[in-house]
Amino acid sequence: MAKTKDSGKGSGTIALNKRARHEYHFDERYEAGIALQGWELKALRAGRINISEAYALVKGSELYLFGASIPPLIQASTHVVADDRRTRKLLLHREEIDRLIGAVERKGYTLIPTALYWKGQRVKLELALARGKQAHDKRAAEKERDWNREKQRTLRAHNPRA
Repeated sequence: MAKTKDSGKGSGTIALNKRARHEYHFDERYEAGIALQGWELKALRAGRINISEAYALVKGSELYLFGASIPPLIQASTHVVADDRRTRKLLLHREEIDRLIGAVERKGYTLIPTALYWKGQRVKLELALARGKQAHDKRAAEKERDWNREKQRTLRAHNPRA
């Protein structure tokens, strides 16, 4: 008998890094797999992760995720010593890793995780190749966002159908 797809699961997004949009300019985005342990997957299914302080670094010729916090569930295995801030390996194709290493080491970019989501049965991490924003860039972005919000309010007030 064929299995039916469970369409009632909702969104495939596990976590978003909203703070990163405020702190960085994103140039390119990459999709990476992430090496996790069993208790971490259980915690992710429960939505227990924080990637706002996380970043990716190059060690040797591999990429690793630092600073992501996955607090263990109480129901998780008691014989496993869970380290919620352990370093996790990121899984990408060799060409992508080489391109990212070149951008980080030569051009001074930073690798920031922007989203964590389910893709089928696997967990994927969206990495952004980013440059830090200056204080005046942040103020300009905030001013533009406020202006767009005020413009939408004005359009709604003058349009009786909306």
